[in-house]
Amino acid sequence: MTSVGALSSSAISSQISTFESKLQAPITQLQSQVTADKADISAWGKISGSMSSLSQALSNIKDVASVSGKSATTTSKSVATVTASNSAASGTYNLTNVTLAKPQEIYSSLLGSGNSTLSGGNGSLVFTLKGGKSETVSIGSGSLTLNDVAASINKQDGGVQASVIGTSAGARLVLQSSGTGSSAAFTVSGTGALAQFDFNPSSSTANSGEILAHAATDASLTLNGVPIISPTNTLGSAIAGVTIALAGSGSTSLSVNSSPTNLSSAVQGVATGLNAAISAIAAETKYVPASSASNSSSNASATAGPLLGNFSATELKNELMTSVSGLVASGVSAGAVGLSINSSGAVSFNSTSFASEYTKNPTAVQNLVTNLYKTLNKITTGAIGGSGSATSSAGTTTKNTGFIGQQTASLNAVITSINTQVTQMTKQDATALNILRTEYTLAETKASSASITQTYLSIFTGSSSKSGG
Repeated sequence: MTSVGALSSSAISSQISTFESKLQAPITQLQSQVTADKADISAWGKISGSMSSLSQALSNIKDVASVSGKSATTTSKSVATVTASNSAASGTYNLTNVTLAKPQEIYSSLLGSGNSTLSGGNGSLVFTLKGGKSETVSIGSGSLTLNDVAASINKQDGGVQASVIGTSAGARLVLQSSGTGSSAAFTVSGTGALAQFDFNPSSSTANSGEILAHAATDASLTLNGVPIISPTNTLGSAIAGVTIALAGSGSTSLSVNSSPTNLSSAVQGVATGLNAAISAIAAETKYVPASSASNSSSNASATAGPLLGNFSATELKNELMTSVSGLVASGVSAGAVGLSINSSGAVSFNSTSFASEYTKNPTAVQNLVTNLYKTLNKITTGAIGGSGSATSSAGTTTKNTGFIGQQTASLNAVITSINTQVTQMTKQDATALNILRTEYTLAETKASSASITQTYLSIFTGSSSKSGG
């Protein structure tokens, strides 16, 4: 009779393990795909970040006219200094016969020291400005010294300021208008102990206790032959976009010219952003052969960036490089303004060359920078999108995320789909394994039962033979 035997537990475990490995193989393959897709998403994220930084740098050259600065100089700073805004028109301007605007200044006769008490009890001072405004300063009898009078006037912070000048022969109270120009003229009317500081030269009956040091006068000059009168020594509207600060009498010449400094700095920022973006793409598409993958091991394997062979990444890098190599406007090339790029994608910028070319032809250089902005803005918008929306041919409006956002969204969708598939397969595999284990358990039970039956039959069969003998 044929014997019946059960599989060993180790044999069963081995068969189940083999079956489980077969079930896991496609899941492992799908998980490897997820890992690769996540590496692609990470690579695109780095490239997107560098493109965003480039886009920010580009915003500084969007409006070249507002970026291009102006420089202003003067042949005699002792007569006038000058500053110019970006809106100032270039040109040369002659200032002649400059006289400065002055405040009114009067001073008292010699009195005691600044701390000597004035006789006559308390009093007040009334200052009447040329425009008709009046200011009153009242001083009690306990504070009637020159220093206290000056302090009380200055505390009011009005149209007149005071000081005390001491000499070996005594002290004087000096009163000066806070502003310059003829409109800053003032008269003084005092009462009590302060009546001695009266000043009103237009009145024949007024007590002229103060002496006129100099009258309030307007500044006067001619600008390219045109007469100008100003109550202050700062001319802010004589030349549009130019501020002239008069410093002394005489004549001087002013020059306003385009300055490349601001625009040069902005272009340098774009060059830096370009370098970063091109380098980021190169790193994610790089291939390192096995022979140079490691200096410490001859068995090193080749390495490749996640986006090696990705057409979109390679094309983006080429477009960025061409934006410089192919840049030209108004007969001026990128190289002429110090902007260049080598075959590996390294961008360099020479501010000295830029300034030199700008001096020769500022309009052409500005046009070149404008072209650089338009080209790179189109590239960055295509890659990472912009603030606006995109409308499809079907009329559907969506946020303009650029092709990097689209590729990332597509990869995320694939990952989600694969993860769902893996989850389903894992559940199905678990069910199949449970069924297999159950079948093996059942088979083992049946095999064990059959073995026991066979044993009993063998015993019975064996006993019957002995009796027949």
